[in-house]
Amino acid sequence: MDFAFDHAQHDRAAHLRKDDAWRLSEGRPVDAKVLVIGGEHVPTSGAEGLRWLSIDEAPEGEWIFLGTRGDQRYAAVMVDRVPDELEPASLRMVGPAVPAEEASLAVHAVGIARWHQTHRFCARCGHPTDVADAGHVRVCPSCGAHHFPRTDPAVIMLITDGQDRALLGRQAAWPEGRFSTLAGFVEPGETLGDAVRREVMEEVGVVVGDVRYAASQPWPFPSSLMLGFFGVAETTEITVDQDEISEARWFTRDEMTEMTSSSDLLLPPNVSISRWLMQQWHGGEIHGKWA
Repeated sequence: MDFAFDHAQHDRAAHLRKDDAWRLSEGRPVDAKVLVIGGEHVPTSGAEGLRWLSIDEAPEGEWIFLGTRGDQRYAAVMVDRVPDELEPASLRMVGPAVPAEEASLAVHAVGIARWHQTHRFCARCGHPTDVADAGHVRVCPSCGAHHFPRTDPAVIMLITDGQDRALLGRQAAWPEGRFSTLAGFVEPGETLGDAVRREVMEEVGVVVGDVRYAASQPWPFPSSLMLGFFGVAETTEITVDQDEISEARWFTRDEMTEMTSSSDLLLPPNVSISRWLMQQWHGGEIHGKWA
């Protein structure tokens, strides 16, 4: 199985961002397709995927040039709220059903739009900033500072032990029976492997030795890059922190198969790299429900 947003499907064509060059071709307006973005919500067309507008149809807002696919150019316009007539839906909800080429563009747009929402003022002097570089930079007209979209690295890991069991945990706010892989943000000055080991120790008290990179997933809700790992436990006794994690346990493959079949174990949705990590370890289809 694949997880959502796992491969870029468009050329970001950064050379077209300057001076609104993306809007013109030989001095004439281009036929760009436009996605309206309101927070993490995008317009939809039912089962047909996302709803794209022409530049003339797009509402007023701040523009982001997303890039190209072949000769087609794509952009997004940021608004406070996607109009109801465009059937808005959260990208994290519709992501698994959206074709990969559209999901690639949408995750780019939503990630940058969420950054714009929270970075309208200069971090150096506090003055309101202006959008530049086709939505990929904010510039302070007062002190001249340039601010670029941020991405917060986060590790997400499936830990196994010497008995070939997988370690899963659950947060208190989750529905009863829902378990997932452990995860946490990388701290300044920390390697990714050390972040995996620290987070597992902090959350469940398990010592992790070898760590192996698996895959990554952009997660623009609001601004993370999920870095997936497999790790090997050196201890198996669990002591949950009762802060981020309320319960954790080891699962065998047979237990996971049986419990998901009976809905006693709720898994994360297919949109998440967490589900993919579990599937890779399990080695077969997991037909359980998720919250």
